[in-house]
Formats: sequence, C-alpha cells, structure tokens
Amino acid sequence: MVNSNNNTATFEQGTDNERTQNAWSIISTVCDPEIPVLTVTDLGIVRDVKVTGEEVEVIITPTYSGCPAMDMISMNIRFALLEGGFKNVKVTSVLSPAWTTDWMTESGRKKLEAYGIAPPNPRQQVCDQGIFMANEAVQCPHCKCFHTSRVSEFGSTACKSLYRCEDCKEPFDYFKCH
Repeated sequence: MVNSNNNTATFEQGTDNERTQNAWSIISTVCDPEIPVLTVTDLGIVRDVKVTGEEVEVIITPTYSGCPAMDMISMNIRFALLEGGFKNVKVTSVLSPAWTTDWMTESGRKKLEAYGIAPPNPRQQVCDQGIFMANEAVQCPHCKCFHTSRVSEFGSTACKSLYRCEDCKEPFDYFKCH
C-alpha cells in the first residue's frame, strides 16, 4: 500500500514473495557512500533478500574484507527498509564467497566511467594475475586512451588504484579487479 503523506510504499500486506520483490526495489535505491553514483545492487554486494513473515534479512558481501563503508551501507539498507514499512530488518554480512568485480552490473560499470572512475577490466583468465597487474592496460575515463600509468596501488579508497593518463595528463581512480 502507498502512504499518501510522503509517497513511500509500505509493505505490511502481501505475500512473502511480493514483499521480497518490494524489498529488492527499496534496496536498489541505496547508494554506496564512497561512490554515490553506484547503488549497492550496481556493485553486486547484495547476495540475497529473505522475507519471512514480519522479518526481512539482507545478505551482503563486502567488496573486500575490512571495507570501512560496510557499516554505513548496512545502516542505510536498514533505514531504507524501515522507511519502506518493514519492521524487523536484519542485515547480515558474509565473506564467502568473496565478492568479485564480476558481480558488478554493466550499468554500474558505465556509471563509474561517466563519474570519472575507470571501471574494472574483465577478469583475466591466467594462473597468477600478479604477474600481469603491472602491465594492465587501463583506459582513461576522460579521453578514452590506453596510454596510462599507475601512480599508486591505492587511490581515494583501498578498492581503487590511482592512475594518470599520459595523453590528457588527468589523474583518475581505477576500480581494481578482484
């Protein structure tokens, strides 16, 4: 049902399946606090949503173990669902299977690029990625050239590296593959 006072949907009625779909819709509006153009569903960190009666449980996986944004993400998911009419909200963080950039949506990758962050390259199918990391070709999100160099293994956050474009001379973050 829709609350006419603030146009937010409340889901006190409906089947568990309908409530689960509604929970997913609400969660898909929650943004990453470090990269606000991405939602948590763009990132692919929401693994599952379970609705049983009055309880909703959201299973999330951090982009890397120890990610400082996870507490804020959990809180924002919880607040969004409470505002949406869910009463008993539980957010559970799981580390296995480990998150991978393969779980990001194509839409999320495009949003990163439009925001000025190079999206992760497709995962290379090699035995030891470390051997190839130093020579990884990263496209500049500003001028689209591949004549770039890594300045630092860590950028504005630990999940990004800092690069510089040798053509347009602009620095940019690269969302690391893992």
